[in-house]
Amino acid sequence: MVTESSATVVQRGRPQPRSGANIIRAAHGEFRVTDLERSRAFYVDVLGFHESERTPDALYLRGLEERDHHSLVLRLATSAGAGHLSFRVGTDDDLSRLERHFREGGLSPRRVEHGVEPGQGRALRVQDPFGLPLEFVAEIEQRERLLQRFDLYRGAQVMRFDHFNCQMPDVNAGYAWYAHQLGFGCSEYTVADDGQLWATWLQRKQNVHDIALMNGVGPRVHHLGFWVTDPMSVLRACDVLAASGWAASIERGPGRHGLSNAFFLYLRDPDGNRIELYASDYLLADPDWEPIRWTLDDPRRATFWGHAAPASWFNEAALCESIETGELLPTSAPVLRDRPQHVT
Repeated sequence: MVTESSATVVQRGRPQPRSGANIIRAAHGEFRVTDLERSRAFYVDVLGFHESERTPDALYLRGLEERDHHSLVLRLATSAGAGHLSFRVGTDDDLSRLERHFREGGLSPRRVEHGVEPGQGRALRVQDPFGLPLEFVAEIEQRERLLQRFDLYRGAQVMRFDHFNCQMPDVNAGYAWYAHQLGFGCSEYTVADDGQLWATWLQRKQNVHDIALMNGVGPRVHHLGFWVTDPMSVLRACDVLAASGWAASIERGPGRHGLSNAFFLYLRDPDGNRIELYASDYLLADPDWEPIRWTLDDPRRATFWGHAAPASWFNEAALCESIETGELLPTSAPVLRDRPQHVT
């Protein structure tokens, strides 16, 4: 299916998906963790995620405004890493369309029956052409929305899951596949000196992104992004982390990106998996929006203001799991190697 690897033209709005499936939004992400109790202390006790369910080998967490059973899965494993990246689709028929489309394109999707993952119906998992472990699901169990349960607010007051940020060796091919095969629109993008895509922010819901594809060693997941209401929520998280002995988990920020306008904070969980707390992005509602173009030389792109990112933020990311074997996948070097890695 990756037949457009040289494509660099980013179009307005969202193209019609060749799969024929209606992908609604990024739904949840899964991290591998080595100690559930330690992970719960970080995510639930300190940051304020809410626990929907616990099994012997996993925690299922959600934000305050989310009705879905979970938006973050922490699964017990022998090492850190990224499990699956889940997208919500409109109906079960969309799962069938995607399965047929992937098989016709030479991929090997795998069905996940109802109830295998607590809180959701049947799903479809596939390794995309670049190695990212994707999941698509239509039915998700609903829980009480806690938005107005102000008595339960604590920590960062996380509202909802927002996006995946991933690294891959060939962003041009990645953009072509996600845009034309799955119907993702581009909100912003960065080009290298020769005009090749260095990074692209892709969306299905009406904000900046559901998934960002970044030039780099891959496949890897750089971070999962969670939306909070305002910059004060980000600052409160810093205060709570410091007061509870977790200040060392703050990797970068607070600050503001030029890309996406996000007010951000990057954290590393006890296993080194990275999350972003994210506020103040913007709406994309019209079908003819013009993607914003950035160049690598623009200093406002990654850091509109704030301290410089540490080397770990550029160089470290979560390895991806095989949907077939559960083993972590090997990585490849990026096609474009003339600049340091940049991620937002």
